[in-house]
Amino acid sequence: MKDKKRTATLLQKMKENGEKISMLTCYDYTTATLVEASDVDAILVGDSLGMTMLGYEDTLPVTMEDMIHHTAAVSRGLDKTFLVADMPFMSYHLSDEQAVENAGRLIKEGHAQAVKLEGGARFASRIRAITDAQIPVVAHIGLTPQSIHAFGGFKVQGKNEARAIEILEDAKKVEEAGAILVTLECVPEKLATLISKELHVPTIGIGAGAGCDGQVLVYQDMLGMFGGIAPKFAKHFANVGDVMKDAFTTYSKEVKEGSFPVSGEHTFAITDEVMDAVIAHTKGENND
Repeated sequence: MKDKKRTATLLQKMKENGEKISMLTCYDYTTATLVEASDVDAILVGDSLGMTMLGYEDTLPVTMEDMIHHTAAVSRGLDKTFLVADMPFMSYHLSDEQAVENAGRLIKEGHAQAVKLEGGARFASRIRAITDAQIPVVAHIGLTPQSIHAFGGFKVQGKNEARAIEILEDAKKVEEAGAILVTLECVPEKLATLISKELHVPTIGIGAGAGCDGQVLVYQDMLGMFGGIAPKFAKHFANVGDVMKDAFTTYSKEVKEGSFPVSGEHTFAITDEVMDAVIAHTKGENND
């Protein structure tokens, strides 16, 4: 399926055929071209860019302008990969009308194919309104980072009976509201597996186990770009961070010792005649 364009319909068929869906975050054009060249099915321009790209402590300061800027950049590097953009904190909380307007901006200005918003049953009307505007919606339940203050931090959700049932019901409600995918974050594996079986639409897990219909990771986590630090659920598929640091260090060393750039190998030539003329011109100016 490497050269086939991913659409919401295709992702749904993948679930029905028992095929797993792969998704990664991405925030810039260069990385998007690399993901596009792989067999990854979908990209999420997550509001996690607040931490990974902008240096915030959490996702809360991220604005609509931030999301549109990064989503548009990513879209320019894609042809076949399905593109989802996060709706940032307070971009859909006030009303259905606000939600539709901002979702429309991510589609029109950011060129996303779908938007993602956090929250379960209490945001069903937002999902329904955006869907009615012909904009596909990805729901996000379980640990929702925009609610970290309400949760008291980044904690696994659904470990007790009441919360587990609530998350299950949230999943059903967002599907009923029209969500095309449901992201399950930091939910116990058995609960996520049950939800994935109960829902008709695909589930995308992050810290929710292999029973989900697909997986998403922050690409900096899976590439080891944070000094070896990663959430429990993130596997290091490569230590790109170490490779980058070594390259930066070697570059700086060679610049300081004068071994880079190498004359002829990294430079451009000029004829002696032209240089003689330039030198003569310089001497003439100095004499003036």
